[in-house]
Amino acid sequence: MLTFRPIRPEDDAAVAAIIRLVMPEFGAGGPGFAINDAEVDRMSAAYSVPGAAYFVVVDEAGRVLGGGGVAALAGGESGVCELKKMYFLPEARGMGLGEKLLRHCLDVAKGLGYRTCYLETLTGMDQAIRLYKKLDFRSLCSPLGRTGHGGCDHWFALELV
Repeated sequence: MLTFRPIRPEDDAAVAAIIRLVMPEFGAGGPGFAINDAEVDRMSAAYSVPGAAYFVVVDEAGRVLGGGGVAALAGGESGVCELKKMYFLPEARGMGLGEKLLRHCLDVAKGLGYRTCYLETLTGMDQAIRLYKKLDFRSLCSPLGRTGHGGCDHWFALELV
């Protein structure tokens, strides 16, 4: 049984390894993608600040199989958060856990006072895009904020009211 919990410092190496393994699988290994963000190696510290939260997916043995979180959108308007670094190893996919974690992140974002959740993704992440549409994220014509992720070509937002 897979569950999720808040990230801990001892999870940092596993989360970084997952990000570095999964992103290139979808063509997101070069410049302009989150794989290059400085926070990848220190996710627990990056999401320990006010207005941020990150959760890891773990199996019965406590092994980290994925994660996802929210934080204020860099360069964005007040009240806008970004869904960040939501990736799963292949063995954690297709079980509905992505939807459960995303819904949890949205609830946490509301509790943190955010009014809008923004996210960026790219062509080829079809399962994720289907999930975003299922949860009523609306497609945007251009990116918001200053994430530095110029490699992404799909942008979505959801009003959290």
